[in-house]
Amino acid sequence: MRSFKSLSEQEVLALAISLEEEDARIYDDFSDGLKADYPATAQVLQQMRAEEDNHRHRLIELHRQKFGEHIPLIRRQDIKGFVSRRPIWLVRPLGLAAVRKQTELMELETKRFYETALRQTTDASIRQLLGDLAEEERKHSHLADTLEQAQRVSGAHEEEAATRHRLFVLQVVQPGLAGLMDGSVSTLAPLFAAAFATKDSWDTFLVGLAASLGAGISMGFAEALSDDGSLTGRGRPLIRGFVCGLMTALGGLGHTLPYLIPEFRLATGLAIAVVLIELGVISWIRHRFMETPLPAAVFQVVIGGLLVFLTGVLIGSS
Repeated sequence: MRSFKSLSEQEVLALAISLEEEDARIYDDFSDGLKADYPATAQVLQQMRAEEDNHRHRLIELHRQKFGEHIPLIRRQDIKGFVSRRPIWLVRPLGLAAVRKQTELMELETKRFYETALRQTTDASIRQLLGDLAEEERKHSHLADTLEQAQRVSGAHEEEAATRHRLFVLQVVQPGLAGLMDGSVSTLAPLFAAAFATKDSWDTFLVGLAASLGAGISMGFAEALSDDGSLTGRGRPLIRGFVCGLMTALGGLGHTLPYLIPEFRLATGLAIAVVLIELGVISWIRHRFMETPLPAAVFQVVIGGLLVFLTGVLIGSS
């Protein structure tokens, strides 16, 4: 890698052209990744991309006048002092907060580049263009800083907040809730059947552990293979599968762990208390995120859980 001070004026211009081209393409990727869910922010990013293209054209024209048609290939990774960028523009779906933060960092770095390049050049026309671009990048930096405020004033902020909430429900809450309900309810029957059949805490714990982990693996694969999220907007299948499988296992382990207590009656009483807490949490989540009336959510979850619990008790006591 070369130091920035070792660059000639031609190489400074070539590096500036490379930076503007890279930034324009990143803004284009950001805009493409956000346009479906956040159209207002995507439009702002397209405007920023167009301005970066304009900067590149002006730099190329000046290079042509000063040094001819050949532009040396000099990239940011060839020069010391640039911050390494994580390629978040390759990730789908894009996170709105991450894009805004990356945009601020990109504009700040480009502004400082032009200010540093300005001090290193002596040619009047090159200094004039670099100074103009530094000022324009400073305005871009302020735009990136105030992007959220501008969205709030235009009303797009509320719309995008609603979109974020909808995506969170689709991609996290729904698979997590499905897993929690399955893990909390479906493991009740085998766990309490084993408890009342054996009257032994350790044997009951092993049955509950096997049922919880088995259900977690099964639900995780089922959720991940259900759809790829491209049409439903439910996000990446691996993440959904992991969330669903994890919550399924945790739902079953919640009322399984009390059976680590050797005293069977105490362990069973604590396990039943945990079950009631789990059913209450599930009811609240359904009410909070799925807009189910709380009485209806409690009735549906508690009745279902009670029926499965009684099934396990009757089978284990027979």
